[in-house]
Parts: sequence; C-alpha cells; structure tokens
Amino acid sequence: MDLTPLQAVLDSLSGIIWGPFLLIPLLVGTGLYLTIRLGGLQFLKLGAGLRLGLLRRKDDGAEGDISQFQALTTALAATVGTGNIVGVATAIGIGGPGALFWMWITGLVGMASKYTESYLAVRFRTTDEAGEKSGGPQHYLRRGIPGPLGRVLAVSFAIFTVIACFGIGNMTQGNSIASNVEFSWGVPTWMTGIVLAALTLVVLVGGIKSIGRVTAGFVPVMIVFYVLGGLWILGANVTALPAALAQVFTDAFTGTAAIGGFAGSALIIAVQMGVARGLFSNESGLGSAAIAAAAARTTHPVRQGLVSMTQTFIDTLIVVSITGLTIVVTGVWDDVDEAGEQISAALMTGEAFSTGLPGDWGHWVVTIGLVMFAYSTILGWSYYGERNVERLFGRRLVMPFRVLFSLVVFVGCTTELSLVWTFSDIANGLMALPNLIGLLILSGLVARETRHYLRHDPRLEASKDEIEAFMADQPGWADWKAGDEIGTSRIDVRRARR
Repeated sequence: MDLTPLQAVLDSLSGIIWGPFLLIPLLVGTGLYLTIRLGGLQFLKLGAGLRLGLLRRKDDGAEGDISQFQALTTALAATVGTGNIVGVATAIGIGGPGALFWMWITGLVGMASKYTESYLAVRFRTTDEAGEKSGGPQHYLRRGIPGPLGRVLAVSFAIFTVIACFGIGNMTQGNSIASNVEFSWGVPTWMTGIVLAALTLVVLVGGIKSIGRVTAGFVPVMIVFYVLGGLWILGANVTALPAALAQVFTDAFTGTAAIGGFAGSALIIAVQMGVARGLFSNESGLGSAAIAAAAARTTHPVRQGLVSMTQTFIDTLIVVSITGLTIVVTGVWDDVDEAGEQISAALMTGEAFSTGLPGDWGHWVVTIGLVMFAYSTILGWSYYGERNVERLFGRRLVMPFRVLFSLVVFVGCTTELSLVWTFSDIANGLMALPNLIGLLILSGLVARETRHYLRHDPRLEASKDEIEAFMADQPGWADWKAGDEIGTSRIDVRRARR
C-alpha cells in the first residue's frame, strides 16, 4: 500500500501547526506574556526552586503520591529525550549555530509557562477512586474555566495526549533505542523490543510511585553521565569555546552563509529552528509536565510550580547547551562527508562526541545516553497517557492501558515509523493549543495567588501550619483542599458529561 500521499498530507499539516504563524509564536508569546505578568519569576526564584527540588526534595506532611524531587525527575524523564541529542543537531544543522541562542531564549521564557501550568495542575488537582492524585490541563481547564469552553478544552487536551503518548512518547522512542542498539551491538530489534516491553510493564504496574522511584534513581545518573562527557569535550577545547560562543550570538541575528549542503543561510531559519526544537525539547506550554507535577507531595501550588520550572532550566539551559556547544566547538556542524554532503543530524552529535573524546568513548556516551534518554521518555509519557485515560474513561481502564502501552513499545521497536513521527508531531502540537488558551485565560488567577504566597514565604521555608495560617481566608484555598477527597476526579468526569 502506497502511503506517500498520506505522508504528504501529514507533512503539510505538521508544517502548518509547527510553522512560524501558529504554534511557535503562540508558545513564545504566551511565555513572554506570563513572564511579564509574573514579574520575571523564573529569574528571581530559580535559586529557591532548585534548592527545594534538588536539595530539600520534599515538603513534610504534605498530601500527594510522590516527592517533589520524584515529580521533577518524572517530568525530566519525559522531556530529556532524543530531542536533546538529535533535535539539537537538527536545529543547528538547518539553522546554524545561532539556532542554539534561540533555544536558550525559548527555554528562559518557557520557564514561566512551565511554572504556570504546574501551578494550575496542583491548584486544581483531584483524587481518583484509588486515592491517587490526578491533575494537569485535563482537569484545570475544566475546573478553572467555567462553561462549555472549559469542558471542550479539557476533553480536547485529554484526547490528543492519549494519542500523542503512543507516538512521541512510545513507538518513536522504542524505535530509536532498538535501531541504535542494533547498529552498535548487533542486537536484533525484536529482542530489544521484548526486553524493553517487559521492563516497561514491570515499572508501570506499580503506578506513579514505581515510576517516581525509578526516575529518581535513573534520571540524575543519565543526565550527569551525558553532561560529564560533554564537559570533557568543552574542557579539551576550552581555547575554542569563546569563538564558538561568539558565533552562536552573532549568527543568532545575522544567519549563516551556506556551506556545502548547509541550508541555514537566513535569519528566519535560525529563529524558527531554534524555537521549534527548543519547545520540542523542554515541552514548556504543552501541558505534559504539569501532569507529573500534580502528583507531588507539596504544601502549596507555588512550591511545586517553582520546582517544576527548574525542569526547563535543566533540560534546555544545561543538557541542550552541552549538546549544542559540543557540536559547534568541534566544528562538525558544517563538516561534509566524502560525497560533499553535510553530515546528517542523526549522526552529528555522535560525530562531535567521537571527535572530542578519546578512542570509542564518544560513540559509547552518545549511544548509551540516547538509550537512557529514550527509555526514560517512555516511562514519563506512560504516566501522562494514563492520567488522561483516567480522566476520559475512569479508573477501570488504567491497568489495561498500562499493559497496552507496554505492548506497543515492542511494535515501535520493530516497525518503520516515518508516518508515526509526523502524526506524533501533529498530536503534540494539538495538545498545546487548548493548554495555551487556558494558560492565558487563567494567568490572572496564577499571578494574584502567586504574589500573595510569596509575600509570606519568599524563600519557600514556611511550615505547613504557617502556610495554613496565612492562606486560610484566601479564595480558592478551600477548593484546593477539597481536591484531596477520594473520588473528586471521577465527579469531575460525570459533571463534564452532563
């Protein structure tokens, strides 16, 4: 069966959704607007968020399923993926070194979006029949925006998230793992598929607490492993680093002349690729990471919002920077092969690490890093899909979903996925649209409640009793506490259907 016409249609649709006139300006514009409304919160409170999420790691006596650190690592598991290796190379390969600058800008404004959606996820979270927290756009769009608009936005987000989780969060990641393992070690894809599906099912059966434990131990190791490899290369090329940074900043505003097969000669391409791949990497504004934030044990939504905000900082300002600077400082971004063609994005990061590290270390770092990044993405996105299945159909379908999700991993490992990649991009983009509308509508509530909280607890050090005292008479405080009642998630579903 010839799928070329369908592929062409999907490519066109994806180009419109992720093009320069719809999702990209909406995502960046929303981030800028929220940055202004929140008074530059991401710059003023980044240190407090990092201290709470990475050092203290939990709120004593708070309601929730997992610690704030585990919620952070679960969200990082889903976002620190192949986009941090292949996506960055694609942006630089097409848009030139200047694309990295625009990825940084996207990350900085995206932190405000990530804070807002995570705040709302905790603020409007509910509790399902099993006593587990459930939150994210599928709930705060419904509970925060009254009338038919909120219901439509919430259900739309839930549907597109379930679709996207099988694509970008499952099959494409499994395929990346299987193909790289086969190339590096000669392991058949079907064998990788069986092992990966079994490991996924073992983790998923335990729910978010199991996922949180695995990601809390797994994600920091994988990030440190990859970052240390990149820092070694940057240290070995430290004399070339100032020139590389200068080129990033210069090309961000001038573009780069074409070299060989290089296509990024225009400024608009550098901006478009940097923004698109930056958003694809950190997912700020998509609403996905907010689902993990809702499960955190936290004494106030502001606290988890600030912790979740650091995810974008870690993903884009640290991991993406390591990949991008390594590619630029080693010079592989404009290298050509024997045929005179530019090195493909899929090979560019590997080539940079192989050039910068001794022996075969570079190949091993990139291959192992990609496998770990992709597998962690599978775990994170499984939870996103599960919470939205629960939102649409109730708790009874959660376990069947976990089993099905694990089986689909095998399909992804053993199937060609060009159509799935494109369809996943579309579903991912369609997730963002209802969420961004909701962030703009609810931005006033978030700004008002955030200001009140930070006036009383600017360093995030207040005890649970102290928070109860200064929040007692605030509008919405009783509503948030009511979300701890078992069954409130299911009540919302019934209301939405009426």
